[in-house]
Amino acid sequence: MNAIRQIEPKLPVTILTGFLGAGKTTLLKNILSERQGERIAIIENEFGETSVDADLLFEDRNEQVIELNNGCICCKVRGDLVRILTDLHRRRAAGELEFGRVIIETTGLADPAPVAQTFFVEDDVSQYYVLDAIVTLVDAVHAGSQLDVHHEAVEQVAFADRLLVSKADMVDPRAVEALSARLRKINARAPIALVSLGRTDLRALLDVGCFSLDSVLEIEPDFLSDVAHEHDDDIGSFVFSSLLPFDPAMITQHLPEMIQKHGTELMRYKGVLSYAGFERKVVLQGVHMVTRSDVGQPWLNEKRVSNIVFIGRKLPESDIRRALEGCLIKTAAPAAA
Repeated sequence: MNAIRQIEPKLPVTILTGFLGAGKTTLLKNILSERQGERIAIIENEFGETSVDADLLFEDRNEQVIELNNGCICCKVRGDLVRILTDLHRRRAAGELEFGRVIIETTGLADPAPVAQTFFVEDDVSQYYVLDAIVTLVDAVHAGSQLDVHHEAVEQVAFADRLLVSKADMVDPRAVEALSARLRKINARAPIALVSLGRTDLRALLDVGCFSLDSVLEIEPDFLSDVAHEHDDDIGSFVFSSLLPFDPAMITQHLPEMIQKHGTELMRYKGVLSYAGFERKVVLQGVHMVTRSDVGQPWLNEKRVSNIVFIGRKLPESDIRRALEGCLIKTAAPAAA
């Protein structure tokens, strides 16, 4: 009698989506913190030419982090997603990597449908991975205008298996109730919960097995055949980078002025800054005119380079660059650890 070949269980995949600045990376950081004993492969997608998320959140680099930059995972770099997932399986099978799940953090401009489609129409992916759930974060401060203007924001809500409302503490409770009602009209099957600084009940997000192909086909009957997706041509991105340190007084004064002036165009900006005379990184995060700066990790044996990613509509790139360059200490030599 021939031995029965043991079938290895498929690895669960969570797609983490939500519009620009909703808090996806912060939630991912919390997942890694609470699941420290678990090996997780992370695929990070950034709309722009570079990503600062690894510098912001994965300082220890204990996780397997793969970055997909300069394109959206739902269209331009979707083929790269297939290649990466296939390569991850090959390396895991060969004993080169150890991980038990995959989390894909999409860019805030991604339509989740083509990403989810990958796990059903690509044989090299579907035989090794199973889509566990699509988790969508919704920014309570900006969701109203985002849902009005951007079809991607609506698609992210419609395809969600779990909905998390972030920044609820920044708006009136009645606004949260109105937003929840609007979300239920778009997607009646997904439970809605609040998330605060990335903290929420992870038992409701991971290993829930709640992605339903039948439910998706009710929303989008051509889900398995339609791969077309286009972005608004007015939306673009650029990166400001400098080895010269910022003057703390100058950047503290002029950065708010720049954000106030261009906030309507600035859909998302985030980065790591080097301040003269300061031995720690300064982490900048912002959506439109809502911004915050935090003290990050110490500078180690690395170049002290400031990198800020800007994503927005018809961005006044030259004005923003000029404003930031005016805050640099130009007489200083490029700083290095």
